[in-house]
Amino acid sequence: MFQKINIGSLPKGQRNTICDVPGVKVGHVTLSDGDCQTGVTAITTHNENAFNLRTRAASHVFNGFGKSVGLVQVEELGELETPILLTNTLSVGAVSEGLIQHTLAETPDIDFVMGTINPVVFECNDAFLNKISALYVRPNHALEAISAVSDEFEQGAVGAGRGMSCYGLKGGIGSASRQVKLGNKEYHVGALVLSNMGRMPDFTLAGRHIGPQIEEKLARDESGPEKGSIIMIVGTDLPLSERQLKRVARRTSVGLARTGSFLGHGSGDIALAFTTVDPVDIKSRKRTHSVEQMDERRIDRVFRAAAEATEEAIVNSMLNAERVTGRDGNTRYALGDFGELMGDANE
Repeated sequence: MFQKINIGSLPKGQRNTICDVPGVKVGHVTLSDGDCQTGVTAITTHNENAFNLRTRAASHVFNGFGKSVGLVQVEELGELETPILLTNTLSVGAVSEGLIQHTLAETPDIDFVMGTINPVVFECNDAFLNKISALYVRPNHALEAISAVSDEFEQGAVGAGRGMSCYGLKGGIGSASRQVKLGNKEYHVGALVLSNMGRMPDFTLAGRHIGPQIEEKLARDESGPEKGSIIMIVGTDLPLSERQLKRVARRTSVGLARTGSFLGHGSGDIALAFTTVDPVDIKSRKRTHSVEQMDERRIDRVFRAAAEATEEAIVNSMLNAERVTGRDGNTRYALGDFGELMGDANE
């Protein structure tokens, strides 16, 4: 049934995940025991030392109800110098510490030469299912997530997504990708989301507004304000400048809106886009650098790919998640529990 759900018109990548972008890998640490329903997810952009060979990136904050770290320097310099880590709101400090430990272990001369590291950590609040105040996530979990990265990874209620909610159902980690041709060469645009947003009455699945039907079946009122957050990460192997990457990051809002969100007051909605092309080698002694970038007149296809991949990644975060019961007996049903309401989402 779920295989019938089609989103967009561009061809998908072979894996249909962000790891279709060559060099990108994802890893999780999942903590699941009673009122502990949380974890860490790591995204690496290449196999080299991330501090010495930096990835070009840009971020965009749609609604700043969030506690992420590292965005100020990404905004200023247009580059990443660590992997990207995702976790819950109150674990940002612990995960940042773990990410700093990882970077120092890989690059011990930082202490003598640079003396600074910009860890990039994003968060969403998983307090409905996870006793967030217990601070279950520790620095070692960040290290374990980085060590676990692979080009094959689970989606749904795993890693940072373990305790997340989406449209009043179970959310979490989701990913998708699209292929884009530039001349005779094929490129990829991949998205990974940490979904924790939305109101059930607004939920739209591939153009079908099924949220009210799910709400009716659950026989409960889910019409309160939109709360939560979503983190949307877009990676590509297209040659894009930092300015162009920011434009791509903004287009994730199109995919988000198509699922029913209107980026409410209590929702932290943040996107980051990066390219694996032309990394910044900080050990280079060159005085000037040549950087390739895509002709702007051909960028619409990239915008479409980012929108489609983001929308499908959100849906995949729900389709791959199982029902979870956590703190105080709180339960989030899975989208799959309502398969009879989905039918063929292309109808």
